[in-house]
Amino acid sequence: MAILCVDAGTTMVKAVMFDDEGRELQVARQATQVRRPSPGFSEQDMYGVWDAVVYTVRSVVHGCREPVRMLAFTGQGDGCWLVGPDGRPTGPAILWNDGRAADIIDRWEAGGVLDDAFRINGNYGFAGTSGAILKWLRTNDRERLDASHKALYCGGWLFLRLTGEYAVEESDAASPFLDIRGRTYSPEILDLLDMPWAERLLPGVRGAGDRIGELQALAAAELRLPAGLPVVMAPFDIPATALGIGAVTPGQTCTILGTTLSTGTPVAAVDTSGTPAGMTLPSGAPGGYLRSLAAMAGVEAIGWGMKLIGLDKPNWISDLAQTTDPGAGGIFFHPYLSPAGERAPFRDTRARGSMSGLSFEHTRSHIARAMLEGMSYVVRECLEFSGTRATELRITGGGANSDFWCQLLADITGVPTMRSTDSEIGAKGAFVTALVASGAVPSVRAAVERHVVPRDVFEPDARRSALYDDLYGDFLAIRDGVMNNWDRLAVSRARYQAPDPVPWEDPGPVVLA
Repeated sequence: MAILCVDAGTTMVKAVMFDDEGRELQVARQATQVRRPSPGFSEQDMYGVWDAVVYTVRSVVHGCREPVRMLAFTGQGDGCWLVGPDGRPTGPAILWNDGRAADIIDRWEAGGVLDDAFRINGNYGFAGTSGAILKWLRTNDRERLDASHKALYCGGWLFLRLTGEYAVEESDAASPFLDIRGRTYSPEILDLLDMPWAERLLPGVRGAGDRIGELQALAAAELRLPAGLPVVMAPFDIPATALGIGAVTPGQTCTILGTTLSTGTPVAAVDTSGTPAGMTLPSGAPGGYLRSLAAMAGVEAIGWGMKLIGLDKPNWISDLAQTTDPGAGGIFFHPYLSPAGERAPFRDTRARGSMSGLSFEHTRSHIARAMLEGMSYVVRECLEFSGTRATELRITGGGANSDFWCQLLADITGVPTMRSTDSEIGAKGAFVTALVASGAVPSVRAAVERHVVPRDVFEPDARRSALYDDLYGDFLAIRDGVMNNWDRLAVSRARYQAPDPVPWEDPGPVVLA
């Protein structure tokens, strides 16, 4: 028997067939397109994502002789995937990295609303959360909002297509409307955001003990699977990935080098004291939580950098970076490239990227190394901000295919980095969730101990780590200086914005080797 798992990421949908021991039997991947029709916008065609799921599922089913006993899935989080009463999209999905609601978030921050909401749900709002997007739609596209029946997430959209049921997994629901301790919607937060009208759009929350539906006939025919097959809704991709790589106890941190640059650590209890930042998510383990700090720009920045310096293959950026010394000849890259600004470990919709210290003496090799170092400094900052002592850093995502970057992260963070034998970690997290939800294993920890197998470990080099301690301080100090000009840059952009800007071109998924 086999368990079929789907991971619907932002730029790539993956389907994996696992045997009962958690070994990958078949893997299929299909790229999806992110559209940016206007400055700050980030959207996807919802049917396009579903079509990619159908294609990948059919591919692995066709290539595997094992009968399927369950289908489990995870997907990108946040954003807003609106559907009407007939279950059809009322427009494109507005994604987690969309920035159109930045002004709303800024007003909420200035009024203390984001801080107050954080004390209830442990999540610090940003422009790509469903609350900010719904608020924007109420002012700018009321017709679409009024025509919508439910505000789903990617996972909720897939669950609707698969089972015909409206639902949201509790990790998706966490931001912005959930009382994180009670794991139910908070009327207080709806009032804080001045959004009691949004309650009708919120689907029922599901978590441990209530994850399983049945595959409806129409979807079964499309996927070429038997109707009535159990369908398991796993946590969204950030906590699912932590499960899939085995980061389930405090100290076992996990970084996703993917479309987002997310660093998370399991915590035993919710702590909403201190400086508000990042996310606190139900982890998928009953009663457990994941403290996650997810920066807006991940390997998408690598794709941008490849075009900038004329590289055709993702692994070439690692190859180039290795040909120059630590510190990149005095260049510092601050990777705040998302039009939505930054959300962790600090939140600033004005944040923009920069490359400091350039001169005629520098080459493409220096730029390549500076980019990888800059993104690694962000991981270190997120680790330090989380307040937990990391004993290991488990790495996944397209960037984890680079041995050089894995070693660089170990040197910059001072923490051993580890990779898993699995190629699709989010799908493996859905597999772990399916085992626990179906009662096949007694606990998440038992599933991880049995089915998550380390591939290799990169130990920090003491000499390089000492050097990077100093360079990390320089990275932060230079950013502090650049931050002072973000307001002025925003004014300049607004003043000289072209009336008909050229839409941003999605570089597609980036996988280093």
